Amino acid sequence: MSNFIDEVKVSVKAGDGGDGAVAFRREKFVPKGGPAGGDGGNGGDVILLVDEGMSTLLDFRYKHNYRAEDGIGGGVKDMYGRAGKDLILKVPSGTQIRDHGTGSLIADLRVHGEVFVLAKGGRGGWGNIHFATSTNRAPRRAAPGLAGEERLAQFELKLLADVGLVGFPNAGKSSFISRVSAARPKIADYPFTTLTPNLGMVGLSGERSFVLADVPGLIEGAHKGAGLGHQFLRHLERTRVLLFLLDVSPDPARYPLEDYETLSRELELYDPALASRPRVVALNKMDLPDTQAVEEDLVQYFKERELPFCAISAVTGQGVTPLLEVLWHQLRNAPKLPEEIVVPISELPRPTVEDFAEVGETGTFDEGFSDQDDQEVQDDK
Repeated sequence: MSNFIDEVKVSVKAGDGGDGAVAFRREKFVPKGGPAGGDGGNGGDVILLVDEGMSTLLDFRYKHNYRAEDGIGGGVKDMYGRAGKDLILKVPSGTQIRDHGTGSLIADLRVHGEVFVLAKGGRGGWGNIHFATSTNRAPRRAAPGLAGEERLAQFELKLLADVGLVGFPNAGKSSFISRVSAARPKIADYPFTTLTPNLGMVGLSGERSFVLADVPGLIEGAHKGAGLGHQFLRHLERTRVLLFLLDVSPDPARYPLEDYETLSRELELYDPALASRPRVVALNKMDLPDTQAVEEDLVQYFKERELPFCAISAVTGQGVTPLLEVLWHQLRNAPKLPEEIVVPISELPRPTVEDFAEVGETGTFDEGFSDQDDQEVQDDK
């Protein structure tokens, strides 16, 4: 089973705020001691942190529920409770966070070190020191802590790359990315050798570079779920240029132009915006015998459509350097990708005196204090 996980459902719960305390000063020789109940600590947040060292959502595969630490309740002698610890979840660059109920995008995390608060911890409740008035100098009211936010979210990983490799299974995409970068995907002579996306950094002269993404091979009907590549089509959405790799070997079961038209149609059916990206065509396996016979028809086809193309061999390196220069030129002129609309998530409102007073009317904390204790404090006043 593949260890590449690019979509998970996660339930998070921020910590609840600690309850405020009801306490009174009991020092000797202080006959008129007032309220001394401290506030509860705030609950911990659930925070997402982008870590460039991660390349998959595998960490969330078996554990789907996460909770931050609750705040500690307030204490006597005006002591405030300790705040709950934040829970930090690391995610790879390119992770999108969507609300599981509405599907709306609430965060798009791309940059290493970027942080996002997915669930805000609850505010700590006020102790009775906040409820003293001129007419009630010994209040026995304290506010409970507010509940932390709870959220059910969908994590989706979309690879961030400049160029996306598109091709049928066994077209030579893995051989190509291993030729031009340090990526070392599995290479074999059977279809669907590539089961997970691969990223490679391509270096050119003059300290130029770009990121190349190889996804599992597409077949006809991929937009409907056929083959292995359908679930990875989303990883092409963030590529600015598409490289169509066509197998021109003398295989009677394959015809390059039909493959190209099928791939173009699948991209169009999946996402018209993706199909409209700048593209370059590479005619691969030109090192094999009898490939020159089909090259003339292909050259005429792509020239008529004004599509840049190159004849290459990923195995021997023939024509690879000119192809990389063509891709670099296309990248320089390619438009920026449109930003997806991010819907801000709601945050817990900041509590006011009126909020806590209303809470206190429905539930007063006076455990540990008898009516006699309360009367003694009132008499001291």
